Amino acid sequence: MSKPPLIPFSTTLFVRDTCLCLHVQRAARALARRFDEALRPLDITNGQFSLLMSLNRPEPPSMSAVASLLAMDRTTLTAALKPLERRGLLETFVDAQDRRLRRLRLTETGERLLAEAVPIWKQTHAAIDAHLGEAASDRLRAELLALT
Repeated sequence: MSKPPLIPFSTTLFVRDTCLCLHVQRAARALARRFDEALRPLDITNGQFSLLMSLNRPEPPSMSAVASLLAMDRTTLTAALKPLERRGLLETFVDAQDRRLRRLRLTETGERLLAEAVPIWKQTHAAIDAHLGEAASDRLRAELLALT
């Protein structure tokens, strides 16, 4: 005779049906796949789009500012930057006033790629808003921001 499991299967079903973390992760992966597919002709991922967009500022941001905006640690950001830098889409440089700081900026090539990507991003977002309903998208954004 086998012993009963420590955690009953009903608990697994309960977690599957109610876990906010699981549902957000699944939705995030589904959205990521959708944006990745849309951006594929430009040979960038949705994460790379977000990273490049985070550099589209009047003044070049510090690595820390970008890491904070993207909710990444600096090591992960550094790894994410390397392929984009190799492609000539962005550059890192030492801050003129504080040599300890590294700043990031889009290159002209990066700006042109981002300009091509924005209409694709807008079209993909519009399709998602149409599927969810714009009010639902706005509400979802607000609720997700409340968690951060």
